[in-house]
Amino acid sequence: MVTQAYAQEAELPADDHGTEAAGAADAMHVEEGVHADPTADTHATTEAHGDEAHSDVFPPFDPATFPSQLLWLAISFGALYILMSKLALPRIGGILENRKTLIDADLAAADADRQKTDAAIAAYEAALAEAKAKAQGIANQNREAIQADLASKRSAAEADLSSKVSAAEARIAQTKAEALTHVDEIAAETAQAVVGQLVGDVPADSVRAAVAKVKG
Repeated sequence: MVTQAYAQEAELPADDHGTEAAGAADAMHVEEGVHADPTADTHATTEAHGDEAHSDVFPPFDPATFPSQLLWLAISFGALYILMSKLALPRIGGILENRKTLIDADLAAADADRQKTDAAIAAYEAALAEAKAKAQGIANQNREAIQADLASKRSAAEADLSSKVSAAEARIAQTKAEALTHVDEIAAETAQAVVGQLVGDVPADSVRAAVAKVKG
C-alpha cells in the first residue's frame, strides 16, 4: 500500500509538469502569432491562386503566350535584320567584291600571259619557217652550184678526153702512115734475107722489084 501511494504521488507531479509544459507551448504560439508576418496570409492566398492557375501545357505551346511570343519574334527578327543589313551584309559584300576584283585581276593576268605565250609561239613558228626557207634556199643554191661545177668539170673532162682521143688517133694515123711507108723496105729486107739464106746473096734492087711486083 505504501508503494502504491508513493507511485500515485510520483505521477501527480509529472502530470502537473505536463500541464505546465502545454501552457508554456500555447503561450509561445500566441506570442509567435502576435509577432508573425502580417503578409503571410496574402502569400498563402497568392500561392493558392497560382497553383489553381498553373497549367500542364508547355509554355511555348500555350495559346495564352502567343501574343508575347509573336512580339518578341518580331523584335528579334527586326534586330537581326538591322544587324545583318548594317554590319554583316556590307562586310560580306565587301569581301565578295574584293575576291571578285582579285579573281578578275588573276584572270586578266592569265589572259595576258596566254597572249604573250601565243605571240611567242607564233614568233617561234615564223622564225622556224623562215629558217627552213633559208635552209632550203641555201640547199638549192648549193645543189645548183655543185651541179654547175660538176657539169663544167664534166665538160672540161670530156673536152680534154676528146682532145686526147683526137691526138691519139692522129698519132696512130701518123704511125700507121709511117709504118706503111716502111712496109716496102721491111718487106724487101725480109725477102732479101730469106732469099739470101736459101740461094745466096741477091741484089737489093731485084728484091725490091720483086716485092713491088707482088704488092702491085
